[in-house]
Order: sequence, then C-alpha cells, then structure tokens
Amino acid sequence: MIEIEDKIISRDLFEKKFVCDLQSCKGACCIEGNSGAPLTSKELVEIKSNLSIIKTEMSSKGIDVIDEKGFYYNDEDGDNVTSLVDGKECVFVFYDQNNIAKCSIESAYKKNKVHFNKPISCHLYPIRVKKYESFQAINIHDWHICKPACSCGINLNIPVFKFLKEAIIRAWDEDFYNQLESVNQQFFTKDKTE
Repeated sequence: MIEIEDKIISRDLFEKKFVCDLQSCKGACCIEGNSGAPLTSKELVEIKSNLSIIKTEMSSKGIDVIDEKGFYYNDEDGDNVTSLVDGKECVFVFYDQNNIAKCSIESAYKKNKVHFNKPISCHLYPIRVKKYESFQAINIHDWHICKPACSCGINLNIPVFKFLKEAIIRAWDEDFYNQLESVNQQFFTKDKTE
C-alpha cells in the first residue's frame, strides 16, 4: 500500500495495466452489476437540475423508468445509485450505432449541454474509493468483463492510474495525480539501463 495525504492507495494502481476496450466489451460495466452507479450528493443535485437536458440524450426506456421511478434509488448498502432499466442497465445508458453502451450524461457534457461529466464513480472505474473517518482507501475492482481492458492495457503498457488521469484530477486534483506520477517513477518504473 502507498500512503499519500489521507489516502491509502493499492499498489494495483501502478502495477496493473488497463485501457478500456469498448469495441470488445461494448460498455458492459454500464449494464452488468448488482445495482446502479453510486452518486454523490452533489451529483444528485446536478442531475436533478439538468434532467430535462440529459433526457435529450437518453433512450426512451430510460426516460420511461425515470418518469415512473425517478433517476436514482437507495440500494441495499444504503448508497444513492442510478436507477436501472429492467433491473439491469443504468437508466442513463443509450446505444450508439455500433451497439456500444454509452452514458447520456457524458454525451450531454461532451456536447456542452451540461457543465458536469458522468458520475465520478463511473469516470474513476476500475478504481473504487471507500471513505473512512480519517482516510480514503483507493483500490482496484477486478471484474471479468474488463479482461479486454486489462489485455489492452498490458499491450500498451499503461498503468491504471495513467489511464485514469483525467478522472483522478477531477476527483482529487492535479497535485495528487503528480504525486502518483512521482511514486510510479520512484518505485514502479524499471531503470532502462538495468
């Protein structure tokens, strides 16, 4: 484990390789799982106040679920998570022309319709953060559907934290990301002259 500020970080962020391979997995992380994507209290407010705009990017099934049940619910762990269509895919999923699951919030963000991106829990994946009273535990979630991403990461030699640079900076800040880079250089990058 690596300790930076109030964060205890798994070595997996540096040692494991990861690059999403949407052509292979088809965005399965938006469809599979036991519940919806965890939402922060800030995200609940942002989504609620921009829901009519986000709906312009959504599927009709997703809109129907939101109109009937709302866009989030409290799951068995007590977390606020996105609602699901047919108990499976995230309510914000739509499918592109290649039948790849995409996020309607992210789509609205990329088109400058809203000022915030998809939920940070999705943006950081496969990182999972558990908050305790005095520290945050930052670990990697291993999921069989991400085998193509692991293979792609190995082929490109990109550690998890580098692939998630934008999300890590969004979640914590650039200084924290730079500290990860320093740790990587010091402990995880082999000297080319060896």
